[in-house]
Amino acid sequence: MPIARTQVLTALEAQGVCPVFYNPDPETAMNVIRACARGGARAIEFTNRGDFAVDLFGDIARELGRTDPDIILGIGSVIDAGTASLYLNRAARFVVSPALVPEVAVVCNKRMVAYFPGCGSVRDIVEAQALGVDIVKLFPGASVGGPDFVKAVMGPMPWTKIMPTGGVDPDPASIAKWFGAGIVATGMGSKLVTDAAVKAGDWAGIEASVRAAVEAVAAFRAGQ
Repeated sequence: MPIARTQVLTALEAQGVCPVFYNPDPETAMNVIRACARGGARAIEFTNRGDFAVDLFGDIARELGRTDPDIILGIGSVIDAGTASLYLNRAARFVVSPALVPEVAVVCNKRMVAYFPGCGSVRDIVEAQALGVDIVKLFPGASVGGPDFVKAVMGPMPWTKIMPTGGVDPDPASIAKWFGAGIVATGMGSKLVTDAAVKAGDWAGIEASVRAAVEAVAAFRAGQ
């Protein structure tokens, strides 16, 4: 049964941290995904990388549907409507792009699936909102202005929901700086799901890292 768009948005904002990763090995990918979910991040972005990534995603999504239906698996690095459709037909619960691609927004809207496009300017953000985007992905987060950019946007456009990827570290100081500026969530890649932990098969370590980041967001919010 498909997960409603509103459920996806609510889950993402609630956890605050969205793990972002790719691994070509199905078993490794499943272990990482389940570790992230156990750590409190059940909305996870699997990136569109490598040959046959769409087939790999389909296999993973099918297995999760049987064993972990509460996990919300989305797809990232999508830059065209055709690719978005391939993943939507394999149960992608949300779609992420490094840039704003209007054709992808249209495809996602037709299926009532959340779309998070990469935006690097106020114009990008306004165009994304006009296309029905609920949360924009600030990308690359640190390079386009960081927390100062977020604060500047939130002044005249307080309804904007921003999720940066790139530049947010999984530590309380970085989290406080960004969430204090007004973001609703953040994507985190190799600093959260480290290459060393994946190579070592340290699923408990990944779970602990994710839990620490999610709890840091919760603690910051509670202290506001």
